Amino acid sequence: MADVIEVNCETGEVITRPQTAEEIAAQEAAAAQAEADRVAAEAAAQAKADAKAAAIAKLTALGLTADEVAALTA
Repeated sequence: MADVIEVNCETGEVITRPQTAEEIAAQEAAAAQAEADRVAAEAAAQAKADAKAAAIAKLTALGLTADEVAALTA
């Protein structure tokens, strides 16, 4: 649990206080959402890579050369 530092810009007063339960819960929720977003992005990237590999395999099976496949997928 980290402390919160509040700075009053008008007076220059600096207050250090412990986080409230609500702040801790919000921080944990944000961290969980960030992890879920990362996992979803990783899964989407993997699905795209798998689809590209499948497309390349199909093009190769149709008789296209490596150069022709590279020209189509570049």
